[in-house]
Amino acid sequence: MSAAFHPELVTGREDGFRSGPWTVTAGSTRRGDASCNLTERVLHVPLGHDATSRVVRAHELMHARVSPHLREHYGTLEDMAPRALECAEEFRINTLVTRLGFDVALLRDGSEKSGGRRLAESSDWSEALCFMLAVLGTGSEKEYLAGVRQLQPTWMAGMRAVRKRALGVVDALSATSIGATRLNDDHLPSGYANVTVVLARLLTQSMLARPPVTPDALRAFRRSLEPGGRRPATGRFADLAFDESLEMSPRARAGGLRRARPATSGSTMRYPSRLLTDDHKRAFAQRTSVHGGIVIIDQSGSMDLDESALRGLLRRAPDALVVGYSHRPGDGGATPNVWILANRGAVARTCPSGNVGNGVDGPVLRWGISRRRRDEPFIWVTDGQVTDSHDHSDDQLTQECATLVRQHRIRLVREMSDVARVLSWGRTTNRAQWSQFGRIGRKLQEMKGF
Repeated sequence: MSAAFHPELVTGREDGFRSGPWTVTAGSTRRGDASCNLTERVLHVPLGHDATSRVVRAHELMHARVSPHLREHYGTLEDMAPRALECAEEFRINTLVTRLGFDVALLRDGSEKSGGRRLAESSDWSEALCFMLAVLGTGSEKEYLAGVRQLQPTWMAGMRAVRKRALGVVDALSATSIGATRLNDDHLPSGYANVTVVLARLLTQSMLARPPVTPDALRAFRRSLEPGGRRPATGRFADLAFDESLEMSPRARAGGLRRARPATSGSTMRYPSRLLTDDHKRAFAQRTSVHGGIVIIDQSGSMDLDESALRGLLRRAPDALVVGYSHRPGDGGATPNVWILANRGAVARTCPSGNVGNGVDGPVLRWGISRRRRDEPFIWVTDGQVTDSHDHSDDQLTQECATLVRQHRIRLVREMSDVARVLSWGRTTNRAQWSQFGRIGRKLQEMKGF
């Protein structure tokens, strides 16, 4: 009686998977037409007696022997792309099947080269990396990489670096360690944690990275694959993830921030030059109250914000829209990176402290612009540094933010203690102050006619 047709005979797991009846359905040797569902106990495999069918069955039975069976195992790995976990697990299974003596070269179906060309043609770097890991060790990665190279030759060095790192991980471990199912301290099967999780984490950050083309970028990419290496640059912002858990308290309307506006009459002539330059002779100062405004606050680690000054702003300007932001480098959306601290009369009871990086500078500015009321003041509390989703400085993203500052007349402020004064000030940040705002300031200085 063969385990190929009776998966109930596959035993020896140490992760609490209980034996029980399985359903076996007829699949084929075509890629994607065989599977093992441990949760529902369904094995879908080719039932033929040829060599290829036997290897495909061995592959799926290895899943039945060592792959995680609880949905909770996958739920604890939210910082990794599901596709990265899937392909890393395929590589682990192929490695184990190879070490048992099966000819995994039979798993190739001849579509690998054309598949590589299709991914290269669509510039799908993420899937190109994932599929390479899924076929790695079967011999078909050579044809696959040849297909990619025809249209994206500059990707080769980065893809080979990932290949080398993946092979290095399994080469350092015995088959027993790779296939171990005893749960570790994180309640994950240890073989899965030692190989699949390690490679899926590297694959996830590499999928998000900008393909390394220059020698410097390639060196940084290779370093990112080593233990403890910094995530590679992505060249794009992360998506906004709002913190919906903050509780807001209504705040009585305050007297507002006082602003001086030019007027045709008054007790103090504050703008005498307007007698010559202003057709309406608005040389006097008239005091008005400012209740609204938008304040976007960079709460990344480099800012070192004064929390008492932030609280003071929320007390003085509760009718403004005040938003803080900071992104955890590499996070895929599980951790909030933007939070509303004051919303037109309601104030948050607590203030998040931030997540180390910037990561969403451009998206949060655009979000604030979309909620601006006519010409109300717009303040950005920043040191002028703009970073991508892995917290790398990026010239193109900096230019994007500088353009928003210019087009929407956003006022730049470095210190929280200056926000109230600038909110009541009628002018944008002047040219002499731009040097205080790092890369953003330098971009503004380069712009003509501003």
